[in-house]
Amino acid sequence: MGKDAEISLNERNFVKEGLKNGFRLNGRSLDEMRRPIINIDKNEYGFVEVEFGKTKLAVRVSCEIVKPYEDRPFEGIFTISTEISPMASPMFENGKNSDDEVLISRFIEKAVSRSNALDLESLCIIAGEKVWHIRADVNYLSYDGGLIDATCIGVMTALQHFKKPDVTMKGTDIIVHDFDQRQPVPLIILHVPICITYSFFNPVDREENIKGDANLEIAIMDADRSEELVRDGFLVLTLNKNRELIQISKNGGLPIDGLALIELTQRAHDRCQELTEHIKALLQADEKERYKNMNLHLLEVGASR
Repeated sequence: MGKDAEISLNERNFVKEGLKNGFRLNGRSLDEMRRPIINIDKNEYGFVEVEFGKTKLAVRVSCEIVKPYEDRPFEGIFTISTEISPMASPMFENGKNSDDEVLISRFIEKAVSRSNALDLESLCIIAGEKVWHIRADVNYLSYDGGLIDATCIGVMTALQHFKKPDVTMKGTDIIVHDFDQRQPVPLIILHVPICITYSFFNPVDREENIKGDANLEIAIMDADRSEELVRDGFLVLTLNKNRELIQISKNGGLPIDGLALIELTQRAHDRCQELTEHIKALLQADEKERYKNMNLHLLEVGASR
């Protein structure tokens, strides 16, 4: 976390006492997640704004033709760039990559690239010479916790919404067609990974809460800013609607046993299903509106002209 990431002792105790009694200061239940508000740009492909409670971010996906990596001549490239400026919160410093930015980028890049959510081979134009480089730029406008989850939602929505220019080969030359000349081509998304973050709180002294006697750690889903500053550790699960566990990472806190992990994963999968369907519905509505505005329905057989 950036500079001055502190919370008063009174607020810290207040948050923990509430969690001991099953209450959260934001009024949500322990396993309740904020419902994201996703705004898809009507004029530009691949630009999405996400409101996750008071956390707000903007994602822009872009592309360019580059030379592939030597050890992966048949695959395109996907990279993500995150920037958390003091505009999001005074606790973040300007002009340097914070640990949070590096952590978020690693989580999302693993979720998208290493799980083959984005088909990198479909980005190849000429093997070993020319491929598409897909880049996702994430800018955080406001911070109130849940950066990893909100970023994953924004990036996956933007990737599904983005379309790259169509290309043709003329001899050894590559011709990139404008959107006015040819319809742009969507990216091939094989599945939609969703990140769900749990935060852990130790209600008693660490010496008293020893694994083997009684693990009293409290787990909550989607912590806000004050809860993140108080937590003792967190667990990030990346899943998709096919019940595949793509990524798991636990940082801090006490060791967690298998049964507790399975229970948390099952709860996270329910939220994953809801978010996936929500994103799908938004993209379908946007596509239908674009289809109507471009008068493409006039090309249908039997359409009235």
